Amino acid sequence: MQLKFFLCVTALLGLSLTTMAQPLPEMLDTKGFRGGIAITGNLYIAGQPTNEEALKQLKERGLTRVINLRTIEEMEDKKSTPINEEQLLEDLGVSYVQIESGGEDHPFKPVTLDAFADAYRQADGAVLLHCNSAKRASHLWVAYLVKYQHMPLSEALVHGRAINFGSMPLEGYLEGEITFEYHKKEP
Repeated sequence: MQLKFFLCVTALLGLSLTTMAQPLPEMLDTKGFRGGIAITGNLYIAGQPTNEEALKQLKERGLTRVINLRTIEEMEDKKSTPINEEQLLEDLGVSYVQIESGGEDHPFKPVTLDAFADAYRQADGAVLLHCNSAKRASHLWVAYLVKYQHMPLSEALVHGRAINFGSMPLEGYLEGEITFEYHKKEP
C-alpha cells in the first residue's frame, strides 16, 4: 500500500525514480576493511578487505558482487593484500569485477566510470565497491552520482565526504568531463 502511494505521488509530481535522493552513506562499525566501510542503498563502499571474515559477513548480508578498483600490481602485493580476494569470492559464489584505476598507468577516465556503472547496474543484490583506502571508491561514487543519478556536484560531494573522499582537486567535473587529475609530487 505504501509503495503504491509513493509511486502515485512520484508520478503526479513528475519525478523520476532514477533521480530520487540517494541515501547518505553511513559508516558501519564493521572491522576488516582498511579505511572503513560505508553503506548507501545496496552499495557498500570500502577500503581493501583485510580478512576473509569481513567478506563472509557481507555475503551473509546479501553481497552478490565485488567491484575492485585496485590494480593488479597492488593486488599482488601480499603485504597490502593479506587475502586471496578473487579466490575467496569465487568460493563464496560472489562475482568479482576488477576495474584497474590508480596511478599513472591506470588513470581515472570516463571509461572507468562507465565500466563501474555497467557492473553495478548488472548486479543482482548488494555490491561492494573498494580500493585500498576507500578514497578512489568514494571518488568514483561521486562521479557516478553526478553523471548517472544527475545529482548536483555539491550534493554528490557531501556523499563522497561521508566516506573517505579527502580533499582531492576536482578538475574536469564542472564541464561534464568527470575526471580526476593525479599529480605526482616532485622530490
